[in-house]
Amino acid sequence: MLMTDKVVLVTGALSGIGRAAAIAFARNGAVLVVSGRRDEAGQALAAELRDFGGAAEYVRADVRQEEDLKGLMEFTLDRFGRIDVAVNSAGAEGLPGALIDQSQDNYVTTFETNVLGTFLAVKHELAAMRPHGRGAIVNLSSTMGHKAAIGMSVYVASKHAVEGLTRSAALEGAAFGVRVNAIAPGPTDTEMLGRLARDPARRAALIAGVPLGRLGTPEEVAEAILFIASDKAAFITGQVLCVDGGKSAT
Repeated sequence: MLMTDKVVLVTGALSGIGRAAAIAFARNGAVLVVSGRRDEAGQALAAELRDFGGAAEYVRADVRQEEDLKGLMEFTLDRFGRIDVAVNSAGAEGLPGALIDQSQDNYVTTFETNVLGTFLAVKHELAAMRPHGRGAIVNLSSTMGHKAAIGMSVYVASKHAVEGLTRSAALEGAAFGVRVNAIAPGPTDTEMLGRLARDPARRAALIAGVPLGRLGTPEEVAEAILFIASDKAAFITGQVLCVDGGKSAT
């Protein structure tokens, strides 16, 4: 799915699905701006992306800080003149556990990244895309953005918020040609899942809940991101695409 010369911005690009998405876009001809908070890993990723033949830059940015995101947009516009696609993949799982044991600090930490970070990113991406009358924004949700899960109340609430924000932003973006969608992965073999399922029994239980009987891969989710951001999905906006091995159907 060619994205030749498309300018693609990926937040949370240094690991997991964000990294896989950046590589998928680079393989298909896009130029990339990737962001995160680990400079050495960011510079290494940008160099890896340039090996595919296109331009790629790393910018340090914390999605919880509006000034960082403003600077990220300004850098991208100054360097490449526009933003065609933005993928907002920065996320935090928070601390799992029973709701009655959850702390205000865990709520704040999780929501600052998953909700505030997505809100600020979409705000500034819409502003950057509006003058050009086109663009595609892809947010990262989860099957927990529309289903409940025991012991994950804070994360579940944050991803429900991401899906609501996505749909509202899509209605506003449609007025000036910008599409906004979300991808909702099921259990995917990433560093985040590794932290949540260190116990082999917990990992086995997660797999047992997937009708296809296995974990997804970051690359499979990245292919869905690539599709929904592409011109092949030009009439799709305000949607949440589940990439979850059938988990949402249960």
